[in-house]
Amino acid sequence: MESIGKYLRRRREARGMSVGELSRATRIPAATLCRIENDQFDDLPGEVFVRGFLKSYARAVALEADDVLARYTSSRRVAWVTPLPFNTPIERPQSRRYGVAIAFVLLLILFTLAVSIVLKPRGRDLPQELSSVAANLSAIS
Repeated sequence: MESIGKYLRRRREARGMSVGELSRATRIPAATLCRIENDQFDDLPGEVFVRGFLKSYARAVALEADDVLARYTSSRRVAWVTPLPFNTPIERPQSRRYGVAIAFVLLLILFTLAVSIVLKPRGRDLPQELSSVAANLSAIS
């Protein structure tokens, strides 16, 4: 199968266009067009830009942009994928023990506080004025 660069060059030449004319029509620098025609895609900025350049090129030489992009994608497929290394998390049982111990101590403190609130005698809570009125009322009855 013919490379995408050779295919585009052949179509440009069939239309009788020079690289300069194509550059003016697409507003793509001539050096970039030469790299595209020589299949030097790694020397071009980024994948998004390359796809945009190919679309503009295809429209200028009266080709279907989707067909050109499909040819480009099929020619640029990576033959193998290198897996990325990943680190397995190291489980530290001691840190887990400390977390459980801290949680237990906090729960014990909260439980003690709740029990002290519930079991606190209520007679001493009254202000001095009210406790004397309550004492007088209980003495009257």
